[in-house]
Amino acid sequence: MFDIREKPQQVERAFLVGAYFDRRKAQESADLLEELKELVQTLHIEVVATELVFAREMTARHLIGKGKAAELMQAARDAGAECIVFDNELSPAQQRAWEGESKLAVIDRHEVILDIFNMRAKTREARLQVELARMEYSIPRLTRMWAHLDRQGGGAGGGAGGAGAARGEGETQLEVDRRMAYKRLDRVKAELEEVKRQRDTMRKERSRVPVPHAAIVGYTNAGKSSLLNHLTQSDVLAEDKLFATLDTTTRRMELPDGQSMLITDTVGFVRNLPHDLVQSFRATLEEAVLADFLIHVVDASSPHAYAFYQTTTEVLAELGAGDKRVLLALNKMDLVEDHRQMELLRQFPEAVFISVQTGQGMEDLFHRIHDMLIDRVVRMDLSIPLDRMDLVAFAHQEGKVLSEDYDRGVADIQCVVPKRFESRFLPFAVTQKKPAKSR
Repeated sequence: MFDIREKPQQVERAFLVGAYFDRRKAQESADLLEELKELVQTLHIEVVATELVFAREMTARHLIGKGKAAELMQAARDAGAECIVFDNELSPAQQRAWEGESKLAVIDRHEVILDIFNMRAKTREARLQVELARMEYSIPRLTRMWAHLDRQGGGAGGGAGGAGAARGEGETQLEVDRRMAYKRLDRVKAELEEVKRQRDTMRKERSRVPVPHAAIVGYTNAGKSSLLNHLTQSDVLAEDKLFATLDTTTRRMELPDGQSMLITDTVGFVRNLPHDLVQSFRATLEEAVLADFLIHVVDASSPHAYAFYQTTTEVLAELGAGDKRVLLALNKMDLVEDHRQMELLRQFPEAVFISVQTGQGMEDLFHRIHDMLIDRVVRMDLSIPLDRMDLVAFAHQEGKVLSEDYDRGVADIQCVVPKRFESRFLPFAVTQKKPAKSR
């Protein structure tokens, strides 16, 4: 009863409104409204009209002026909309005012994203994180759900000899729901803590074998899951949809030098991502914080590529991953025209240009990943006596053995081992003869 109402599942036609208060941000606001249209359509809701509105100042009741608000309400009704969706975040009071006067369901960008996340969540952790975000959003809006009881009076008398005025029925139910909501909120937080402990245990297990770890991050629908599939030859869900991935997926990949590493796919970011969603998904996004480096994927075919890049960078900084080493990959280059490529090169001089779809630039990406790990491991040619097979076993356990040969009565092996163990093998390293310098 106290959860947010499932309006997007009840309506089929939406009227979108984007308000901005600085004329310099007109284009940015138009772009965000277009993105909101895509978000709403992800919920299988038809967008009947969009309206971009400039207002000189914010108002407490309608966010924008009363006259313009009335005009938009009428336009929404005339268009046959069942719901008004704001690109701006509305306060609970503003939401109640719009719903009361328009007689339509009214939601904001925040609630749209919550409903997409709710639709996409598959694992227990993702479902708990979505539930936490939805609860934190809905509790301040409980009053809206009991407005129909506001005029119902209490049962006890209020005279001098009475026991004092009782609370109205609506207020009583509101208090009951608030207590239930906070109890449920505490339960969800406790369950998430348990999931986090389990994830920490899994990380400790992974860390026992010192395999390097990278996290793929980026704006939603940039091609992160497709890149994971390509790098690891796996089949993680990769769809041309916003927020197709909400659950982290970790896979192992082999580099050309024989070295192994772990790659994690993470939830995509979006402009104006609600702050509580960042907080709720902190356990999932910790994969980015704890990774050795990040592979930041940007959709090069989008005209907003740089804005998407900035959004992801800002959220990573908020998560505490702002100082991580980053390998920037501009994906979907097969969709980019030649003149646009030159512009991207100026904007992102350090990036590697790739297309997961066609394979363009993937070999270069592999080499760049190898360069990111160059200081973690060392490749060695060893000749180990057979009475030191413990070292051979250690090379298998802590590194990767590329070849073994026992024909000479010793263990001739080529291996890649963590640099911190290099000193153990140095006494058995085969010295490579350097070619003589030409005079």
